[in-house]
Amino acid sequence: MFIRTSALHVTLLILCQFIMAQTRVSANDKVRVPWDNTKLVGYPEPPLPYRVVRAYENLPLFNPVYLRAEPGTDRIFFVDHKGDWPEPGGLRVFTDSQDASSSEPLLPSDRIIYGFCFHPNYRENGYLFVISNGPSKDANKFDRITRITIARNGDRKVVDGSELLILEWQSNGHNGGDLAFGPDGYLYCPTGDGTTDSDTLETGQGLNDLLAVMLRLDVDHPTESAPYSIPADNPFINTPGARPEIWAYGFRNPWRMDYDHESNQLWLGQNGQDLWEQVYLIRRGENYGWSVQEGSHPFYQLRPKGAEPIVAPVAEHHHSESRSLTGGVVYRGSKLPDLVGCFIYGDYSTGKIWAIRHDGTKVTFHREIADSTLQITGFGVNHSGELIVVDHGGGFYRVEPTPEQPPTLFPKKLSETGLFASVANHSMVPGVLSYSVNAQLWSDGAHKERWLAVPGEEKIDYTSNRGWNFPNGSALVKSFALEREAGKPETRHWIETRIMLRQDNEWVGYSYRWNDAQTDAELLSTAGMDEEFTIRDPSADGGIRKQTWHYPSRAECMVCHSRAANYVLGLSELQMNRLHNYGDHEANQLQHLSDLGYFKSPLPKPVDELTKLVNPFDETHDIAVRARSYLHANCYNCHIEAGGGNSQFSAEFTATPDQQKLLGARPVHNAFSLPDAALIQPAHPESSVLFHRISQRGPGQMPPIGTNVTDVRAIELMKAWIKGSN
Repeated sequence: MFIRTSALHVTLLILCQFIMAQTRVSANDKVRVPWDNTKLVGYPEPPLPYRVVRAYENLPLFNPVYLRAEPGTDRIFFVDHKGDWPEPGGLRVFTDSQDASSSEPLLPSDRIIYGFCFHPNYRENGYLFVISNGPSKDANKFDRITRITIARNGDRKVVDGSELLILEWQSNGHNGGDLAFGPDGYLYCPTGDGTTDSDTLETGQGLNDLLAVMLRLDVDHPTESAPYSIPADNPFINTPGARPEIWAYGFRNPWRMDYDHESNQLWLGQNGQDLWEQVYLIRRGENYGWSVQEGSHPFYQLRPKGAEPIVAPVAEHHHSESRSLTGGVVYRGSKLPDLVGCFIYGDYSTGKIWAIRHDGTKVTFHREIADSTLQITGFGVNHSGELIVVDHGGGFYRVEPTPEQPPTLFPKKLSETGLFASVANHSMVPGVLSYSVNAQLWSDGAHKERWLAVPGEEKIDYTSNRGWNFPNGSALVKSFALEREAGKPETRHWIETRIMLRQDNEWVGYSYRWNDAQTDAELLSTAGMDEEFTIRDPSADGGIRKQTWHYPSRAECMVCHSRAANYVLGLSELQMNRLHNYGDHEANQLQHLSDLGYFKSPLPKPVDELTKLVNPFDETHDIAVRARSYLHANCYNCHIEAGGGNSQFSAEFTATPDQQKLLGARPVHNAFSLPDAALIQPAHPESSVLFHRISQRGPGQMPPIGTNVTDVRAIELMKAWIKGSN
């Protein structure tokens, strides 16, 4: 009896201990461990000399694109593309005061107004010239220069019935659009190639229409047949077949210009195509190369060139730092003396701002002066001549010197980041969670591990569409290792750890290079670098191959982590909806993060009803789903609406067939001499441009950056998918 009672007691005790242990594990699983981000603060480089600060803070704005101070008054005219007037927006006016709290409609429009300029004698005649495109709801649209008259007294509004059509031409994309009077009294207007593709009209090198050119008009001397005349010194006035209005040609999509009367320099910014953004000084009769060239770089080299030699831009920026360049203004104010005489321009996608000065022969000054989070659509000056930056996100900003700041101790080593409990062992501090993705980005065969860290009790704004929104101070960590002997995981050697850090409402990428001893990694400079590794590989000649690893520049990080995809690529419902091994247990990542309280709101549906990618190389899944998962992971960050990929197809997994525009779609860029080329030619990989570009490394490769080795398994997957497509 005593033995049986003891045995029962022991059994019950063990059972209670087991239940308590399970309860503790379950509770721990549901309790979030805060991560204290006290180390990843500040920036490793000294701040740039200038910063942007909100101006006219009380002024309601929607999507402003243009601003100019009205001569002879205290008013500022601006274009806003949304608001309480007929879409898509119109011209408005407000008083130039930092206390301004309202604006008034001046010229509502059912057309897209791009810009305007005041006549040199505006104070007397009230002439305002407007450039617009539309009608907005028509299939075929026209760029149009019109003149309206602003009343000289009273409420100083548009005089009824005063609008006069000066000139219009068909343009259905890459519309250009800006206006300026030169010191010669003539009106200048840049135009784009009129398409949304890569100059499919092949007009860039032509002179027989008004596309892809700089116009120069005498609007003060109309003729019997037109409300303008041709200046006698226009360069192509006697060229057979040429439009006499042309001053220069070879443009893709000019976006913002300024004619500086003091230097007699006509500056222009231009949106590039695949890789380069340009800044030009425009001169009489010059050819700026599109679409034979993209800036100073080859594009469609087989297309016929114009008679004039191609002139290079005075400055150009790779897409690693600029994705949608916005021209600006020449600064002649008093508060920023170092910038007097500089053309100030910026970038819509990266928010960077540059200054360049040219003495008529060469560039004498050129540097980045500010880095902002703005979507820059234009620059202007107020009545004091001081800079105003136009932010499409809904604001006007002034530029001012950056205040002196104490140096920051941004971590130069991984061991200083506050993320790792042991760098050598690749173990993280509590509160830094590992995660995995359904479909991996190809990284030249590297093994990768990932972690996320959100400070304190801050929350993630979960969305089922694209990347999630993280609070400031959040860090995403990814480490890369190469096998020193191919096919042997035990020979993995850590080479790089990348940290994406949310700072001041934007993401910044930092790369750390591991030392040979595998004990720590050091922060690389902003420019990045390349390094060559020796890999033992039985399949290579002599059993040895060299592999170049590219450590991305900080700007390159943000090329892939695009605004259109909402920056964070792996932290999305499609990628995170999967089981993950947390060491002591396995759980669905979405459910686990939700249970820990990382999301602002509960999950919208049970996890088995949420979207997800599949492993592209798991043959238990349908091959089309596998192929589309691969394209999403490797291509969609650019090949998405407004993502910067210019091939007009969508690689997003959730895109409909109509949105994908892949099967049988004609390539808008290089067809690489493929027979009967299409982006994907059903059943014919040999005629599919997408397959060709994935299969090679070098010019034309896809992705264009970040990889030097072909993905053999992906090539076979794509080949099989295309062969079976219809």
